[in-house]
Amino acid sequence: MKSVLLSVIWFITTIGIFAQGTVVFNNRLGSTSHVFGGGTGGQIRGNVSFDNPAGSTSYAGLTLIGANGLFGRFGAATTFAQLLAANGANQPEGSLLPAAGVTTFRTGAAAGNVAAITATLAGVPADSPVATLQMVAWDNSSGLYPTWAQALVAWRAGFIDAGTSEPFNVNAIGGQTNPAPGLDNLTSFNITYWGVIPEPSSFALIGLGFAALLILPRRERV
Repeated sequence: MKSVLLSVIWFITTIGIFAQGTVVFNNRLGSTSHVFGGGTGGQIRGNVSFDNPAGSTSYAGLTLIGANGLFGRFGAATTFAQLLAANGANQPEGSLLPAAGVTTFRTGAAAGNVAAITATLAGVPADSPVATLQMVAWDNSSGLYPTWAQALVAWRAGFIDAGTSEPFNVNAIGGQTNPAPGLDNLTSFNITYWGVIPEPSSFALIGLGFAALLILPRRERV
């Protein structure tokens, strides 16, 4: 009996050690933001007049993701979204890792908003006091880029539209005690072809490494 009790205690403790934090991935809950498609001047970030809280950023001429239906460029079902995260406040973008859970977008009055899921944050302990998050989104109408790591390489090569939000902090990460919180500090942004964006993240460096591996054999054959 004693050994069984010790095993149960060990199991519960192990779950606590390895449990990861959660958030509600929904940009239409509480505060609201939107994702737009298009633009030729690089990334635009910031809330618009119909966001909550309202902002003054202009996305004139751009399209809300999903506004033109499910498929194709900027389609609700063919544009993917994911969260990146790191434990602690104000962490550098290069330290953010993809959360478990990729989602798509909605149509109609909810265009520009993701189909809500609960995201599990890699590297962020359950019930963490605060974590740094970033939302990423990309065009997967080709079906070739199901992950952000693949999409980032394709984006930097000029093959697809993609974009990243401003990094933001989320307090009281969900877990065993806290309920999964919303994304109150997330602001709107657009996805577009490669342009003016923040410094390369760790995924960009991985992509450059893969590119180098592809180039080196060609040089050896010359």
